[in-house]
Amino acid sequence: MEAQPAAALETVFRLESPRVIAGVARIVRDVGIAEELTQDAMVAALEQWPRDGVPDNPGAWLTATARRRAVDLVRRRENYARKLAEIGRDLPAAAPPPEEPADPEDIDDDLLRLVFTACHPVLSAEARIALTLRLLGGLTTPEIARACLVPEATAAQRIVRAKRTLARKNIAFEVPYGPDRAARLGSVLEVIYLIFNEGYAATAGDDWLRPALCEDALRLARVLSALMPKEPEVHGLTALLEFQSSRTAARTGPDGEPVLLRDQNRHRWNRLLIARGVTALGHAHAATGSAAPGPYALQAAIAACHATAPTWEETDWPRIAALYGLLAARAPSPVVELNRAVAVSMAEGPAPALALVDALAAEPALRDYHLLPSVRGDLLLRMNRTAEARAEFERAASLTHNARERALLLHRVRETGVPGERRSDRPVGRHMP
Repeated sequence: MEAQPAAALETVFRLESPRVIAGVARIVRDVGIAEELTQDAMVAALEQWPRDGVPDNPGAWLTATARRRAVDLVRRRENYARKLAEIGRDLPAAAPPPEEPADPEDIDDDLLRLVFTACHPVLSAEARIALTLRLLGGLTTPEIARACLVPEATAAQRIVRAKRTLARKNIAFEVPYGPDRAARLGSVLEVIYLIFNEGYAATAGDDWLRPALCEDALRLARVLSALMPKEPEVHGLTALLEFQSSRTAARTGPDGEPVLLRDQNRHRWNRLLIARGVTALGHAHAATGSAAPGPYALQAAIAACHATAPTWEETDWPRIAALYGLLAARAPSPVVELNRAVAVSMAEGPAPALALVDALAAEPALRDYHLLPSVRGDLLLRMNRTAEARAEFERAASLTHNARERALLLHRVRETGVPGERRSDRPVGRHMP
């Protein structure tokens, strides 16, 4: 296959497959079959595009091809059902089941339906996340493994078992209602968060950002907040994604290179999205009442500190460190602790933060997590321990699978190779928020 059609197909499939799968699932009412039909459409593209050329609108071509196959499948099913009806014409007629009334909270969004279907309670929480990241986020198995901080083999097993379970249990493409919807909400929020995070800082590839994933995640969060207005964490997640999205235009340079928070041109931040984030965070606080804020609301509050600070120097780092302390107590994880160390370093200095980072060295989940040596290298550099910092940046560069981030880290390696240079003003680590 020629390079141009192959590259176009890979790009289109990565961007469009979630929408294709969701649209086809609405027709065939089965997520597993929908994914197979989408794969069939991709095979058709592999056969036709090298011969006929890449279509003007390759995403629409892929969608139309998959949907035609879905319609053909449904027609074959209907013909089969008609033949069964003819055979059973003389059998006693059974009363048809009563029609279910339309639910005013019906989810009228195919992608959101796909999220809730893949987050069915017959699956484990880990399997729901892995499957939805594959179906909706278009992530590969290695990317899912890195997003979930598990080995690739574990991620692959979760996806395969999830598909088998859905097929064995005959789980349909359906809308959850009432308690069932509430039971799936936690997994849905986590999946939307992970999809945005992958778009916000891609784990692999040549681009640091994948804006389409961020846009899909933010749109889904907005739909969900309108659908479930009394759920504080839905508003908290929406606020977080609004704040994070507001910085998109300033996070890369002219050639796509990463621009870290301190160096960003804040005039390029989207003030409308920041205002939307403030509003959503207010809704989260109102829905929470006197209860303690949830993890997403706390992360949104941290993001709000960054979004509303006029300059880097005026950032309220003590408040951010305190909020991370609350988040660590509410939703403990090694990544939260690493981010708390970053905030502590800005509020109290690098020495106490280094102690927090060193305490995380034995965490299995962070063994191959490139941001751990990256943050440690920043702290060591601020303490003028240049040789140790250089080694940490080299290790971080060897662990990341993103070309842009690797280039940034290798630049840090070269920086630390300058005798006597001390860059105490460099930001430490990349994190969300």
